[in-house]
Amino acid sequence: MGSIRSQARTTSPDPLSVRTFRELVRTFGLIERVMQTHFARFGISGAQWGVLRHLHRAEQGGESGLRMTDLGDRLLIRPPSVTGVVDRVERAGLVERKGSPDDQRSKLVALTATGRQLVRKMLTVHERKVESVLAGLAANEQAALHHYLTRLGQHLERLLANGPAVIAE
Repeated sequence: MGSIRSQARTTSPDPLSVRTFRELVRTFGLIERVMQTHFARFGISGAQWGVLRHLHRAEQGGESGLRMTDLGDRLLIRPPSVTGVVDRVERAGLVERKGSPDDQRSKLVALTATGRQLVRKMLTVHERKVESVLAGLAANEQAALHHYLTRLGQHLERLLANGPAVIAE
């Protein structure tokens, strides 16, 4: 039997799409709150982890760093936000900005040795933390959720690619 709160949500007069959207936003907020303490143990925020993790993945893919615009695209955040997060991790000594070998005008953001060490340390426990967050779902439910989130993400990418005129208001 569900909680009173979940029963109230299912009897809401709002359309299913509105209830589903609201639950998605609520769940994302809860995930963010649960993960804050995990990241804080390492002295960083979730946004900072995103920067470090993308730079680590880029390194593993043979890239010496990422341009700020590429980092913003991967993180799905706007340039001023990327700059703020990168500034903070740079002050912490976890990343550095360096000249791009391909474009003199462009700067690359790359992990420092300290940043690499922190990422390796975090990765030893991060997967277990993510597993504990998703432990409320069985493996087949996690697979279904992944499938539906992937489909929704692809739909949203198509909406963005087609421009604002396509999005009904």
